[in-house]
Amino acid sequence: MTRVVVTGGAGFLGSHLCEQLLADGCEVLALDNFLTGSPTNVGHLAENDRFRLLKTDITDYVHVPGPVDLILHFASPASPIDYLQLPIETLKVGSIGTLHILGLAKEKGARFLLASTSETYGDPQVHPQPETYWGHVNPVGPRGVYDEAKRYAEALTMAYRRTHAVDTAIVRIFNTYGERMRPNDGRAIPTFIRQALRGEPITVAGDGSQTRSVCYVDDLVAGILLLLRSDLAGPVNIGNPHELSMLDLAERIRALAGSSSTIAFVPRPEDDPTIRQPDISLASRELGWAPQVALDEGLARTIAWFRSHPELVG
Repeated sequence: MTRVVVTGGAGFLGSHLCEQLLADGCEVLALDNFLTGSPTNVGHLAENDRFRLLKTDITDYVHVPGPVDLILHFASPASPIDYLQLPIETLKVGSIGTLHILGLAKEKGARFLLASTSETYGDPQVHPQPETYWGHVNPVGPRGVYDEAKRYAEALTMAYRRTHAVDTAIVRIFNTYGERMRPNDGRAIPTFIRQALRGEPITVAGDGSQTRSVCYVDDLVAGILLLLRSDLAGPVNIGNPHELSMLDLAERIRALAGSSSTIAFVPRPEDDPTIRQPDISLASRELGWAPQVALDEGLARTIAWFRSHPELVG
C-alpha cells in the first residue's frame, strides 16, 4: 500500500488531497499545526483506518516512523489576510519547514511534491504566464513574505534534487476555490459569497478590472495527483486559464446566490497583481490535464456548501 505524507493536511487544499488519496487506496498521514487549517476539514476522514492526523509544526522537528512513498508539502498560510498577519510564520514554513520535509523525503527515498504558487510570478509583465517566466516580484513589499517564501522553497527543492538526487516535483497553483474555504480568509470568492449570502455590499478592490483565473478544487486535485504520479520535475502550472475580472466574478456570484447585494468599491491592496492567467500547455501536453468544471458550476457548488454551513456565514 502506498503511504503518503501530506503537510498542511487539515487545510483547504490539503483536506481535499487527503480525501482523494484515501479514495485511491493510499494510507495517509496528515501533518498540520492548525495555524490556518482545522481538524474539522478532515473530521469526516477520522474513521478511516488508513488515515491519521498528527498535530505537528514542521518548522520545529519532523519525525515519521516507517516507510513513506510520497510527500505533498502543502503547509503554509495561503491567503493575503493570513500571511500579512503571520509574516514570519509564512517565511519559516517556506524555508525551515521545506528544509525539514525535503530531509524527510531524502531519508525515506520518497517522491516530494512542493505546492508553489502563481504568486511566484508577482505582478506579471508576461501574459499568460508560462513556467519559463521568472516573475516580477517586490521582495520587500508586504506580499513578499509569501512570494519569496515560495520562490525560496522552489530553489531549495531544486537544490535537493540536484545535490541529493531527491525525486522532486513543483506545482505552481493558480487561484483555487471550493468547499471548505474559510469565509473570512480574505480571498475574493469566499468573501464575495459570504457577503452575497448575508445581503451585504460585495467589496471589490479598485475598479474591479484586475483579473484572476480561478480553478475549482476538484480539477486542481486531479492535476496535482497526475503530476505526483508522473516523473516530471516541474515547475508545472495547474490552474484554469479562463480569465475574468474581479467585477465580473462578483456579479456572477451575486447572481448565482440570488442576492440583492450592491457592489462596493474599496482600495486595492499594495502589490495586488493586475493580471493572472496560467499557460497550461505543459500540463496539457505532459499530463493530459485540463480543467473540467465550468466556472458557474463550480461557483454554484461552493455557494451551496456555504449555504449548508450557515454558522460560517454568520
